[in-house]
Amino acid sequence: MKINFKKPTLALTLTLTTASLCYTQQKKDSVTSKSREIETLALRGITDIAKDRKTPVAVSTLKEAHIVERLGNQEFPEILNTTPSVYTTKGGGGFGDSKLNIRGFNQENIAVMVNGMPVNDMETGSVYWSNWAGLSDVTSAMQVQRGLGSSKLAIASVGGTVNVLTRAADKKRGGKISVGLGNDGYVKNLFSYNTGKSEEGWSSSFLMSRTSGNMYADGTQFEANTYYFALGYQPNKKHDFQFTITGAPQWHNQRRFAIPIGTYLKYGKNGDPNRKYNSDWGYLNGREYSMAVNYYHKPVMSLNWDWSIDDRSKINTIVYASFGRGGGTNMPSNAKVGGQDLRNFRNPETGLYDLDALYQANKNSTPEQGNIIRNVSINSHDWYGVISSFNHKINHNLNLTVGIDGRYYYGYHYQLVSDLLGASGYIDHQNLNTPHNLVSQTFQAEPSWNPFGGKINKVKDRIGYSNDGKVIWYGGFSQLEYSTSKISAFIQGSLSNQGFQRIDNFIKDGVTKSKNGEIMHTKTDFKYHMGFNVKAGLNYNINRQHNIFGNIGYYQKQPFFNAVYRSNENIVSKDLTNEKILGAELGYGFRSKLININANLYRTSWDDRYMRRTNIRQGDTNVYAEINNLNEIHQGAEIDANYQITPFLSLNGMFSIGDWYYKGNARALLFNKDSNEPVNYPDSNSNEATLYLDKVKVGESAQTTAAIGLTLKPLKDLSFDTNWRSVNNLYAKLDPHSFMNPEYNAVGALKLPSFNLFDAGLSYKFNINEKQYFTMRANVYNVFDKIYIAESNTNTKKTLKDFKDTPSATAQKQLDDYNANPNNFYQGIDISNQVIFGYGRTWAATIAFNF
Repeated sequence: MKINFKKPTLALTLTLTTASLCYTQQKKDSVTSKSREIETLALRGITDIAKDRKTPVAVSTLKEAHIVERLGNQEFPEILNTTPSVYTTKGGGGFGDSKLNIRGFNQENIAVMVNGMPVNDMETGSVYWSNWAGLSDVTSAMQVQRGLGSSKLAIASVGGTVNVLTRAADKKRGGKISVGLGNDGYVKNLFSYNTGKSEEGWSSSFLMSRTSGNMYADGTQFEANTYYFALGYQPNKKHDFQFTITGAPQWHNQRRFAIPIGTYLKYGKNGDPNRKYNSDWGYLNGREYSMAVNYYHKPVMSLNWDWSIDDRSKINTIVYASFGRGGGTNMPSNAKVGGQDLRNFRNPETGLYDLDALYQANKNSTPEQGNIIRNVSINSHDWYGVISSFNHKINHNLNLTVGIDGRYYYGYHYQLVSDLLGASGYIDHQNLNTPHNLVSQTFQAEPSWNPFGGKINKVKDRIGYSNDGKVIWYGGFSQLEYSTSKISAFIQGSLSNQGFQRIDNFIKDGVTKSKNGEIMHTKTDFKYHMGFNVKAGLNYNINRQHNIFGNIGYYQKQPFFNAVYRSNENIVSKDLTNEKILGAELGYGFRSKLININANLYRTSWDDRYMRRTNIRQGDTNVYAEINNLNEIHQGAEIDANYQITPFLSLNGMFSIGDWYYKGNARALLFNKDSNEPVNYPDSNSNEATLYLDKVKVGESAQTTAAIGLTLKPLKDLSFDTNWRSVNNLYAKLDPHSFMNPEYNAVGALKLPSFNLFDAGLSYKFNINEKQYFTMRANVYNVFDKIYIAESNTNTKKTLKDFKDTPSATAQKQLDDYNANPNNFYQGIDISNQVIFGYGRTWAATIAFNF
């Protein structure tokens, strides 16, 4: 097989195929400089990059050119939406609030790595993409390994691993200036420059950008600034040092909660929902004012040292640190002023908050009488880590790798008053040491450029809650790899120990009791928990065209922090246990001059899972659920391919189908989000219920997806591309209220309507000389302005056909009365369901000058 990498064909920039990897078994002179960069990064040991026809995992790779060209003003994870078994959404629609799912697993259980550093939050596993606002600007390549993946670390790659490689300091000399525009006032300016490598071995790379405007939803203004600096030094062939620092101070107004379909329809026109409606904002003194503002600054620094001891041995070491400062604003859901709660201050005509009226009501009320304020929940951290591995080539076929992974994390969590909104003060009742604490100090919801400060040491200024979390992680890993021209195989394992400690400044030490009557202390002892994983895989190259592979792995994964200390109490859970994951995969690959195909089958079982389900509404109360003993099965098939029809026309596509469901029943407890007090289920005297989930579909991610893309290059420097994507078998999130009754078990999860989306793009390159040129790019997303539901927070069903058995006569009458009104449904979905609609038609355009 021969692929001409010098032609900018779709086979090179395609996200759907592993054939685009630089590790194809081709002639060395066919590898582009960009592929060499990816190879160099992999050889440096920065991260575990899967190799085509060698590493036995399902993988897709995107390179810098594809990301720059196709991303536009989309969210960074959305570039993966045409990858098999990947489903991303924009979340509520705020800048950087996107969500990523792979094979039905949400991003808390997907390992996200940047240059070999794990970035999932060490307490919750969360990935906040707004913290990485400029990551797309500095990415050289991104690889998605679906399933347990090839990483040697003991990371939470239940659904997959996303490896992001950033720009290297020794990129060739040159610079770039770009300006981008988009819908709703989107503006992006960028400047970057690379010095290239000097004769003494020094090199550097620098980038700055600013992005601002509004997102598609109303009331979602934002501003983000990105900086990146890399410094490299290679004194000789044995040693290579790379230092990088990157950060993106940002603030953005959010649409925090899913909204009932009926509300979207109420503020829509001609029977169509108002997809832009946002219930979290209004006008104060004539200016946009959001009750939900997120702000953060999370600089990450790393030093990579690669030491080639001799021709057979090398050591790769990464030392890194991260200092996150910021949080998000909200309002206490049980707050009232003058006997009125927040609902009384909403304009019935526009659906927006009447903040001027709220301001006046607060001004006329004393703190003792009650006020409605805007608070801010701080979620800051200090994080340090080191990863070091020793690689030894035992002989021509065998390689051994052993290494260590150590991390220390300290998280700061507390609430402050962000805005008194006209009140003279706010009385907080949550601090048991000061049960009637009058707070008048306010703190601005905006990011600080100083990442080392920012902690408020005065506990008296805190409201709601004030707790810290410590996580200590240390472990080791090893891998033995066997490789020939025909066969490559590996067996690897890792062992890790995590220690958790919780500090609650609002607890009266030795006096305060838990909900079960146990005495609590301000600071707990460390609770340590061991975990491990074992993986093995084999790839066999039948000939130059065909290869087959398989892998199997078993994890015992430590639970997250909130599973150790449940209900936000300083008591170690009695149900604490490791989560068990067993995964297996079979795959096939075909390579030819014109066509590349990948196909694979997979099955993953996940037992003893703990889930904290947040943002649940029960009447007027915001509650969260603690769900225990969840068991899941995720299985399916995937195929992706690309076809170079002519030198000017290429076609690519993918299809994935999954069967993801819960196995057996689970147990769920409800608690008030603001007070952490137990909340009884409707028509129940208990906050605990059995969830009848056996065979219920796992929601939040589409189980069947397909895509077809076409790229046409009528001229050397002109290209046009279009992509069709189909989403089917998308179910609502797990809602405890919907599965309490065993006779409703057969109802299953709420299935959302299928949808199809079309995107299109146009690129043109104008050359001045060999080193200087302009590039112009325009993208249109959702070309036909399709109205679709991207996710649902609830599982409400009220049609008789949904029930296996006939309910009671009273219930049947209620259902008959409800079904008699067709206005209660939208596209067959009960309009009381709380959903997020996808964006309508959006666009972005960029012009860049490279020199």
